[in-house]
Amino acid sequence: MELDHLAVAADTLEEAVAHVEDSLGVPMQPGGSHAVFGTHNRLLGLADGLYMEAIAIDPTATPQRSPRWFDMDRRQGPARITNWICRCDDLVTALENAPEGAGEIVDLQRGDLRWQMAVPGDGILPFDNMFPALMQWHSPHPAAQLTQQGCALRRLHLSHPDSTALAQALPLDDPRVEFHSGPAGFEAEFDTPHGRRVLR
Repeated sequence: MELDHLAVAADTLEEAVAHVEDSLGVPMQPGGSHAVFGTHNRLLGLADGLYMEAIAIDPTATPQRSPRWFDMDRRQGPARITNWICRCDDLVTALENAPEGAGEIVDLQRGDLRWQMAVPGDGILPFDNMFPALMQWHSPHPAAQLTQQGCALRRLHLSHPDSTALAQALPLDDPRVEFHSGPAGFEAEFDTPHGRRVLR
């Protein structure tokens, strides 16, 4: 299991993009639409093969499946990091070892991109949505197609009241990812062309 990307959600895509761009001081690139869940996104390439996704419900689309992924139907409040996504070489096996409620496999595509993602039936991931969405790529990784803007993830802080159990549920070895006890939430530190920046 490896860290793949982070998702920043808002009521509108414009709000999500503005939050990322204002926080990090760099522009995002065009993304696309996800017909299955009726969402759309924009992207930011990060160092080390990672990327950032600004995502929101597309008001012009009718989802083919509901509830939507990332618990977006219940999302409220300002733009913020709402999810982290980890990729696996074998999604079936990863789900067998994941906590109950980590999701069922959904086949997805956007343009030339093909992947599978584990999506819970109610849209809500374990540990109050702090467990990562698990995925497996079946096409070249999108980060390779993104223009680098000089940003690199320094630390991803995950807070949850049961942070120890959350960490133990993950076969993830990444020194950038840190678990802390507290209210559920994310804070990400980045090295950018403008120095160290924090995104919440």
